Amino acid sequence: MGDQPTSETPLLILIADDNVDTREMYALYLTTVGYRVETAEDGHEAILKARAMHPDLIVMDLQMPKLDGWAAIRELQGRAMTAAIPVIVLTGHDFKAFLKPAALAVGAVSYVMKPCLPEQLAREIKARLAARRSRGQLPADRAPSAVRVGRTQ
Repeated sequence: MGDQPTSETPLLILIADDNVDTREMYALYLTTVGYRVETAEDGHEAILKARAMHPDLIVMDLQMPKLDGWAAIRELQGRAMTAAIPVIVLTGHDFKAFLKPAALAVGAVSYVMKPCLPEQLAREIKARLAARRSRGQLPADRAPSAVRVGRTQ
């Protein structure tokens, strides 16, 4: 028996990564634990989808074609309609000592190294959404506490 969400309106997560396997793996797990998930294959597509769909949170790779994650985060942070959307950087870059502070400086709220287990990413998403809710940026019926993260069977 898997973990079941109790929310009437699942939270929407946008995953932007140029690697289709990465997008599909995290999207499948996040859907299983109760989130709605949309994906984008580059920063440009992520910006367009963020403007159109207003996701509750974005998971963004840094190195992507067309428009990289750095530029996409700056663009999202620079627009009133998307500036409040939290962005978690999910990247395989191994220069964490440099990249984490730089990612936070451009507007990301968190930094997760790939590879990571889907459960680890889901816990980080849940924590960031809980922080957003505590600031009154999420309606009560869309509470992150309604999504239980753990092992599914």
